[in-house]
Formats: sequence, structure tokens, C-alpha cells
Amino acid sequence: MGLAVENLKMNFKTMEEFKSFKEYGLEELSMIEELQTSMVEDNTNSPFYGIYYGDRLAARMCLYIRQDTLNLVSGNDQYVEIWKLEVLPAFQKKGLGALLVQFAKSFELPIMTKPRVKSQSFWEKVDFKPVSENSTRLIWLPEKKNAQKTS
Repeated sequence: MGLAVENLKMNFKTMEEFKSFKEYGLEELSMIEELQTSMVEDNTNSPFYGIYYGDRLAARMCLYIRQDTLNLVSGNDQYVEIWKLEVLPAFQKKGLGALLVQFAKSFELPIMTKPRVKSQSFWEKVDFKPVSENSTRLIWLPEKKNAQKTS
């Protein structure tokens, strides 16, 4: 079965699927309100990405491209922030979380995240390091092979 990360359309079916994730919350509720007012714009990209296993949404994450106004990452004016990365229990240990992170790394920007409880070993496996000694935030930095500044 070819598993692929896809941009999730923010429709009522997706919102219904989100209810099976632990991290379901206010963000999705506000999106439901937006959906009800802009249901016509089906082609708009949402910040949510997911992996379907058969016809079931098995893993998802929320990605934001942020402007680095605080100069958190030297040499970059943008970074990717991962929120709500979660794999449903029945689909864990199948590489879906790593596939989501690999997708985020394809932007070739630094990535920041704040790991949930008991997920530290996962983030270490996918090469994330603490931002600083007493920070709870983790970061991944792309290799600087072709460090070309695009403007």
C-alpha cells in the first residue's frame, strides 16, 4: 500500500475524522466555523496534512510556515512549525510519524516543534535537538549543502 502525505481538505468529513485524535481542540472548532462561511472555496489549502491508511485518516499534523521575527534560527528568515503531530494508536510503529516529519523536512527550512509528553524518543530518532539547554522546544536544521538565499 503506497502511503503518502496529503494536504487535508477542511470539510465536514475531515473534521469528523479529527474527533478520533487526542489533540482535537479549539483550532479545529474555529476551522469548522470558517468552513461554514467559506465552504465554496474547496481548493484552499489547509495547514493540516495527513496520511490515510485505507480509507481511514491514520496520522496527521499541522504545519505553519513562520516568519522568524525573533531570529530563533540564525541565517533563516522563515521556519516550519509542526503542531499536533499524532498517529492513532492502531497505526503507531508503522513509520507514519516519520513519514509526516520527512514531508515537513522537504520544505528545506528549519523546523520547530514542542513535543507532547512521552514523545521525546520519537523526535530524537528523526534528528530533532533541544533549542537550548532548558527549552522544551525542539529544532531540526536542514543541511547547508546548497545554501542559496531566495528573495
